[in-house]
Amino acid sequence: MSRTYFGTDGIRGTVGQAPITPDFVLRLAHAVGRVLKKKEQRPTVLIGKDTRISGYMLESALESGFNSAGVDVVLLGPLPTPGVAYLTRAQRASLGVVISASHNPYPDNGIKFFSAQGTKLPDEWEREVEAALQEPPVWADSAALGKARRLDDAAGRDIEFCKSTFANDLTRRGMTIVVDAAHGAAYHIAPKVFHELGAEVMCIGCSPDGLNINDEVGAMHPQALVAAVKAYDGDFGIALDGDADRLQLVDGAGRLYNGDELLYLMAMDRLEHGEAVPGVVGTLMTNMAVELALRAKGVDFVRTKVGDRYVLEELERRRWLLGGEGSGHLLALDKHTTGDGLISALQVLKAIVRSGRSLAQLTEGVTLFPQTLINVRLESGQDWKNNQALAKETHRAEIELEGRGRVLIRASGTEPLLRVMVEARDETQARTTAERLVQAVRAG
Repeated sequence: MSRTYFGTDGIRGTVGQAPITPDFVLRLAHAVGRVLKKKEQRPTVLIGKDTRISGYMLESALESGFNSAGVDVVLLGPLPTPGVAYLTRAQRASLGVVISASHNPYPDNGIKFFSAQGTKLPDEWEREVEAALQEPPVWADSAALGKARRLDDAAGRDIEFCKSTFANDLTRRGMTIVVDAAHGAAYHIAPKVFHELGAEVMCIGCSPDGLNINDEVGAMHPQALVAAVKAYDGDFGIALDGDADRLQLVDGAGRLYNGDELLYLMAMDRLEHGEAVPGVVGTLMTNMAVELALRAKGVDFVRTKVGDRYVLEELERRRWLLGGEGSGHLLALDKHTTGDGLISALQVLKAIVRSGRSLAQLTEGVTLFPQTLINVRLESGQDWKNNQALAKETHRAEIELEGRGRVLIRASGTEPLLRVMVEARDETQARTTAERLVQAVRAG
């Protein structure tokens, strides 16, 4: 059975349009509750959310749906997605639920789930929920209805957990850090984490009003952080997205570091301190320079499909610890069960403190290859996979770039677009090669 509602990261869409409507979300929670009750007599579910105004409505719908199936609910209020994952595990809950559309603008929202272990759930579980959605509801009788309560210190618990991943003998004292929380779920958590570790903290993107999440701030708009670091004469700047699971970082010179560079830094820091790093997992979009730099240090590197859930699945399969995406989703599985922008930032800062070197020095072993990405609109019924001109041009490009670059052609999962990406040591070669491939697509 294929999935109708679940995408690569839960269920997401525009509020007020199917499926992000209160009636569907109530039915969804009821269906999830029935799935949970097949294995547990009295399940407990944690519900957290980001700062979108629609979170109030969806939270109420989820609460009613779970209660109607005989499931107890604990409301966490605004909390980062990885914070919900942590508390689900720490509270021994049956399931964690997050109301968030991550880096999307405020008119969107979504629902995603974490297992009792704080990990993302497999496709099989999602299919089981979708099957339950097709069945008529089975309302619990009055004596068996679920209850709801609020965990008032959820934010404080998450702050302490984040701080626990930073070595007790290290401090950020004397350092000025600019924090951009994207007016999102970490607005009241990220500043306190760095302040309590000794840093002087300056904030932008920490004043949510329900409508301004990700609005020209945060990891999707790092230029705001670059400007703020310069204005405040900061040592570092840390940008999170709306649900705080991805990270962009800026140094005191205003230089922006993406997830690929930070992933390399995290691996090198561990190697330099005698920790085993058998391999690192990236995605199809991870810059080739990172792969070559890691292999030069004896670290294996493998790629997955785009999406942090696929990175996590591969890490678990290989029993490795480090992985991530250029977008800033970074995983350190000995620190957390899922990607956490705050914890990733602390790992980078730990490397700086214990090495005594700057971000630029710690990443000088990798220089990212220039990338050219061109989106080509596909006509209805256009069969790009059997385009002989494209196949011939792709083969030619791969021969030209062998060992010095790569070609990636993939269809968008959400739009009628073909994404043509070329990576090469030389920027001109990357651009001209991508343009040739685009011409071949259009000729077919």
